[in-house]
Amino acid sequence: MLKKLLVTVGAMLLALPAMAEMPAFPDTFASRDIDTNGAIIHVRIGGSGPAVVLLHGFGETGDMWAPLAADLVRDHTVIVPDLRGLGLSSKPASGFDKKTQGEDVAGVLDTLKIDHADLVTHDIGNMVGFAFAAAHPKRVDRFVLIDAPVPGVGPWDEVLKNPLLWHFRFGGPDMERLVAGRERIYLDRFWNEFSATPARFTEEAREHYAALYALPGAMHSSFAQFGAFDQDAIDNRTYLAAGGKLSMPVLALGGEKSFGPMMATVMRAAATNVTEGVVPESGHWIMEENPQATTTMVRAFLDEAR
Repeated sequence: MLKKLLVTVGAMLLALPAMAEMPAFPDTFASRDIDTNGAIIHVRIGGSGPAVVLLHGFGETGDMWAPLAADLVRDHTVIVPDLRGLGLSSKPASGFDKKTQGEDVAGVLDTLKIDHADLVTHDIGNMVGFAFAAAHPKRVDRFVLIDAPVPGVGPWDEVLKNPLLWHFRFGGPDMERLVAGRERIYLDRFWNEFSATPARFTEEAREHYAALYALPGAMHSSFAQFGAFDQDAIDNRTYLAAGGKLSMPVLALGGEKSFGPMMATVMRAAATNVTEGVVPESGHWIMEENPQATTTMVRAFLDEAR
């Protein structure tokens, strides 16, 4: 029944005019729904060669990665999931702590018979990627984290005091009722306030993501992603206390008008081999605001690390 629902929803979304105007994955990519760890994860897969997993965050889905995926697919196997509860993945009632979602990633790779991969992550994807890397360090060759903190890591307690991050504590059934039917209004605030140049987050992209976040259960899942942060902080501190810092090469990228060099400060508290980078002329939404620079910096790091 759930798989039939996902197929139906996918057909409905493809019928929307705005979809055709979004940056598209190359035709060589295929989509697959992988049943693992109590969720059905929608995954785009293309290319051949060393594997790289691209993880999105709140306000977007795996679709955000289309420009980067088009570059990396030339010499990588590119795997692009939608996080549980978001995009075209299933909307389970629980499992939004990042430790559980890290095992979603492990399950996807196991199903695809991939032992190890590079990770490129953004926003909440950083948190899921960190949980996967901490639990399975030998499965991560290189790790790129972009423009978002990691619960419990480095200056986490100070980060929480930033008034721009009010939404970290915003959730629950009343909030869901307030947002229901107004998903576009709610999301516009983030797309505008976290952008250096809001116009670069196009109307086509806004319509596309607003439709996906209006799907049944999507906003509940979104609030649950943030509601798990306290548990995520406990889990991450436990990881670091037990296993020490991550040892794989890490690139910490911040948007020039967003986290900037703070991203590297965060990751130096949790990794031993950190390269700092700043995406110029960009706020938080790096793939909308400056996809070319982001792609160039990620590609250079992944190539150099080999």
